[in-house]
Amino acid sequence: MSRFSDRVALVTGSTQGLGRALLLEMADDGLAGAVVTGRNADRGEFVRDELVAKGCDAVFVPAELDDADQLAALVATADERFGRIDHLANCGAVTDRGDVWDTTAEFWDWMMAVNVRAPFLLTQGVAEIARRNRQPASVVNVGSVAGYGGQDFITAYSVSKGALMTMTRSLAHQLMPHRIRVVTVNPGWMDTPGEDVIQRTYHDGGDDWLARAEAERPFGRLIKPEELARTLAFVLSDDAGLMTGAIIDYDQTVQGAGSASVPAPLDHWERS
Repeated sequence: MSRFSDRVALVTGSTQGLGRALLLEMADDGLAGAVVTGRNADRGEFVRDELVAKGCDAVFVPAELDDADQLAALVATADERFGRIDHLANCGAVTDRGDVWDTTAEFWDWMMAVNVRAPFLLTQGVAEIARRNRQPASVVNVGSVAGYGGQDFITAYSVSKGALMTMTRSLAHQLMPHRIRVVTVNPGWMDTPGEDVIQRTYHDGGDDWLARAEAERPFGRLIKPEELARTLAFVLSDDAGLMTGAIIDYDQTVQGAGSASVPAPLDHWERS
């Protein structure tokens, strides 16, 4: 029997990249129903059609992750369509840049709303449905190894992913009696359409940025959405057993090992 037979999944950020790869992976493993969501209607309908072609009953529901009312409507639509949500994957996030000097209050609030509040509200909604139905459920949050500190130019993003790890443990503990599991997977640098935009927009990445980046990685490549999707599918499935509250790093670095980077002193301190 397929792992996701008779199951329904809601995956944010599923109009492209990792979210799309996860739903396709689950559909290949028997997923019965899927809620595709994101901001781009054309891509959303395309993914919906891909899932339907695989025998999965799918619906596309547009939603902005920083809008609490739209998130509530997203969960309500899924409930009305399927009457259950067995699996939630919080893949949607924003990775815009900002350091300690140029991060505004508005930017900070937006980053936290999308990357932390949205996963919380969606987990809350899915948990309420599972509790009502007296059925188990599973949640996977896509974090980032940046949540351990991150680079200088992604301060708010790093903080949001650190908060996501703490939230995972808190919710896992609270929801355990209801047999609702919550896990975070922290990927490192990943080859996605969104990352391509980021590299070209913020880092002057040309057409060869990916080849250059992969040549410098230990495994000779960046993480591919399809391979990470297999890990997320495992975490969501019953194969993961009673795993909950876990933080899984999926990266080509090992936290706490190797030489730590130290910033160089500024000239004005050297002169003093």
